[in-house]
Amino acid sequence: MTKPFKLIQVSDIHFGGEHKAAVEAAVERIHAERPDLVIAAGDLTKDGKTAEFDAAQAWLDRLPRPRLVTPGNHDIPFAGPREILWRLVAPWRRYQSRFGRRKSQDWDDPRVTVVALNTARAFQLRLNWSKGAVSRQQIREVCADLKDAAPGALKIVVCHHPLIEMIGGPMTAKVRGGTAAAQAFAQAGADLVLTGHIHAPFVHPYPFSDGCTQAVGSGTLSVRERGVPAGFNLIEVDDVDIRITALAWERTRFVTWRTWSVPRRCIPKDGPNENGATEVAPLKV
Repeated sequence: MTKPFKLIQVSDIHFGGEHKAAVEAAVERIHAERPDLVIAAGDLTKDGKTAEFDAAQAWLDRLPRPRLVTPGNHDIPFAGPREILWRLVAPWRRYQSRFGRRKSQDWDDPRVTVVALNTARAFQLRLNWSKGAVSRQQIREVCADLKDAAPGALKIVVCHHPLIEMIGGPMTAKVRGGTAAAQAFAQAGADLVLTGHIHAPFVHPYPFSDGCTQAVGSGTLSVRERGVPAGFNLIEVDDVDIRITALAWERTRFVTWRTWSVPRRCIPKDGPNENGATEVAPLKV
């Protein structure tokens, strides 16, 4: 890369229950960062209502382009009898009329390939429909897109639910097929898997393949905080490193809450350790 690639990762804005001051200030801060890409990882709305989708679309239209959006479990109508009917007959109509289908949301250039994955479900054979799921067909499609990326391109997957549980996180995702998906994406060379859902930022490597696929979660821009202030992620990538900055709302502005730096790609050093994970070392460039 001739210059660092910069992207913004937002998630869980929950229009209808958004943090109004943080949401408004985020527009100015995101423009100031001059990102190459803005990614919204689901739960744009609180209850999937038309007015909430209109507010989400209006807010996203104020952000820099290009952008990529994927849905979350709250982006399916579910509050009230009429909304449940919409969930039955056309669960994605409101979302797709504004943001398009998954395939229309993929994005790539010679430097970066980003693949969107919908882990939300209108119905599941379990009581809690908010949990995520990934089908075998979805895994095959995402892996095919990753393998078609330009040589040396950064490979990113975006979905709403963390595919593997965050240890010590404020809530769980329990994604059906999530472990298989994480393993397949790691083997396909994904560098980052960007998610939301748990309303708390995190970074951790998947314990598969070369151990270099990083799971990155962003916080929320809603009032539904779970131990972390409202915020979003700034991610900067150059030829050597990936730097993730979790920004948090503090009174009147966004401040740095936590930062991570991981190597752009790494190689096995000594094979599996006693925990079954692979020790890795930075790739010399």
